[in-house]
Parts: sequence; C-alpha cells; structure tokens
Amino acid sequence: MTPEFLNLLKALLLGCVEGLTEFLPISSTGHLILIGQWIDFHSTEGKVFEVVIQLGAILAVCWLYRHKIVELLRGLFSGDTTARRFALAVIIAFFPAAVLGALFISAIKAVLFTPTVVAVALIVGGLIIFAVEARPRQVRIDDPYAIGWKQAVGIGIAQCFAMIPGTSRSGATIIGGMLSGLSRKAATEFSFFLAIPTMLGAATYDVYKHHALLSTSDVGLIATGFIAAFVSALLVVRALVNFVGRHSLSVFAWYRIALGAIILLAGH
Repeated sequence: MTPEFLNLLKALLLGCVEGLTEFLPISSTGHLILIGQWIDFHSTEGKVFEVVIQLGAILAVCWLYRHKIVELLRGLFSGDTTARRFALAVIIAFFPAAVLGALFISAIKAVLFTPTVVAVALIVGGLIIFAVEARPRQVRIDDPYAIGWKQAVGIGIAQCFAMIPGTSRSGATIIGGMLSGLSRKAATEFSFFLAIPTMLGAATYDVYKHHALLSTSDVGLIATGFIAAFVSALLVVRALVNFVGRHSLSVFAWYRIALGAIILLAGH
C-alpha cells in the first residue's frame, strides 16, 4: 500500500468522522484532533483540511433543508415577518461567536487544541447535559421559527463555549436552546440553521488565512474528506432530529464521559 493511498484512506476516515459527529453533541473537532493524532494523519494544508471538510457536512444540512431554506429566502424578499424574525434570530445567535472567533481563534487553536483539553471538555460537557436533562424546565417554544431575540442571545453565548475543542458546537447550541425554553427538537433544528453561517464563516476565514498552504498535490485528500463528510452527515441529521424528539440527550452524555475518561486514563 503506497503512502498516497494510505493518506487517502485516512482522509476518508476523517471525513466520515466529521460528518457523523458534526451535528451530534459529542464534538466533531475533538474527534478529529484525537483520531488525526491516533492515525498519524499529515496533510500539507492540515490547517485548513478539517475546516474545509466541514463544508461537506454543512452542505448536507443545506440539501436536507433546501425547501425550508428556499421558503425562508422567499419570505425575506416578500416581507414575511416570521421569516425576517427567524433570520434575525440566526444573525443574533451567530454574532457572539463570530466576534470572539475573529479575535481569539488563533490563540485558542495554539493553546487548547490538545487531547487533554478535549478529554476534560468531553467530561464536563457530559455532566452539563445530565444536569440540564435532570433540571425541571418549562418548554415555551416548540417551533424554531418562533425564537425571539432573547433566546437567540442565549444560544449565541452558548455557542462561544464551543471554541473549546471537545465542547461541541451542536451540543452547546442545543443545550443553550433548551435552557432558553426551547424543546429539544426546536433547539436541534435551530442549531442546524445556525451552523450554516457559523461553519461557512469559519471555513472562509481559515481558507483565506491559510490559502498559501493549499497545493494541487493534496486536492485529492480534501475532495475525499469533503465527499465522505457530506454523505455521512446526510445519514445523521434526520436521524438526530427524530431521536431527540422522543429521547433525552443522556446517551450522548454517557458517551462523552466514557470517551473522556478513556483518553485521560490512556495518557492520550
């Protein structure tokens, strides 16, 4: 097996991991850091590989929700108040992480992107999920289109914590939504919509900042990871919405805590 073919297999694996974990509350970034180190994956444009393959996952959401996205765009141009309120809620929720990321993402990546941080964040996040699920709460919003600016602010602040690898962007926004009075299903669907500007913005920024690292020799690795992420995310998104409509998030909390403990005990 040639080194080039082996790297393609590794890129395929990481793409599948990205697509399967991006929208689950278990941290795709944490899994990519851990598995990338375990399989010794190296790419000359490694600083952008993980971000670019995330576009495959977000395009899967765009495809699955294409009808709602088209309806939303039509509503915006036709002056529909519900569509405009929903778009404003997404913008408000997107803004805190966008500002924080623009200011500190380089420092965060330099300091926090380690297996130990991932392990601790996985465990802490799992405990938070247990606490939120056990806490008596009143569901006030069961439709993501009914989210107001106060709920959007709460979700936006929660998303900021996802910059810590191992926290999970989807997990932070879903929990933030639940604490703001959303049902699990509404919080999950809003998390999907919020992922579109968040991940597109992060990918655009990283590609622009590190475009000099891109080379034609590694286009195959990016394309492989991108396609794998798209296909695997297609399988996860609908299943997650159906799951959270009937079950708690506790199963993901158990997984997070178990994986975090294994990482710490194994010494990475």
